[in-house]
Amino acid sequence: MESAPAIQKLLDELERMPGIGPKSAQRIAYWMLNSDRETVLRLADAIVEVKNTVHFCSRCFNYAEGDLCEVCASHKRDESAICVVSEPRDIAAIERTAAFSGVYHVLGGVLSPMDGVGPDDLHIAELLKRLTDETVREVVLATNPNVEGETTAAYLARLIKPLGIEVTRLASGLPVGGDLEFADEITLGRAIESRRPL
Repeated sequence: MESAPAIQKLLDELERMPGIGPKSAQRIAYWMLNSDRETVLRLADAIVEVKNTVHFCSRCFNYAEGDLCEVCASHKRDESAICVVSEPRDIAAIERTAAFSGVYHVLGGVLSPMDGVGPDDLHIAELLKRLTDETVREVVLATNPNVEGETTAAYLARLIKPLGIEVTRLASGLPVGGDLEFADEITLGRAIESRRPL
């Protein structure tokens, strides 16, 4: 059964979003159609507002509404430690732990020669400038533990270590509540390498 042109246009646009397939697009579209006009207009206004007001922080490339993001603008953060992440959404994940009190630097992706992403396509030069301009003692490399993330972390470590700055990597291993028998060899191996005294 074919949809009305306006509905089909909405479905097509929703399906372009990451993680939204045809069934999810239909659920969202029908929710919009069944919602009152004010609810849908609030959603539309929020989308337009975020596109008009949010941009990248001039210092770390996190999302910001002002020149600096909330983390960079805060005087309570430890500026001697920079956590390097791939994307702004990674900052939100780390902030939820409340375990890191330093500042961040967003690369804007990871090295991926297969996809044509090299060092010049990321915010690596800006990171190195920060390391010479600011009083940084530690750089925490928090890229994902996959091939591209590991490659990016190794590349950054080679650039940063000669500057006399401590370079650390997020530990990786077993999830809490996981069973050893179900862990893959790489995860279990990393858990053994990252073991710590009790």
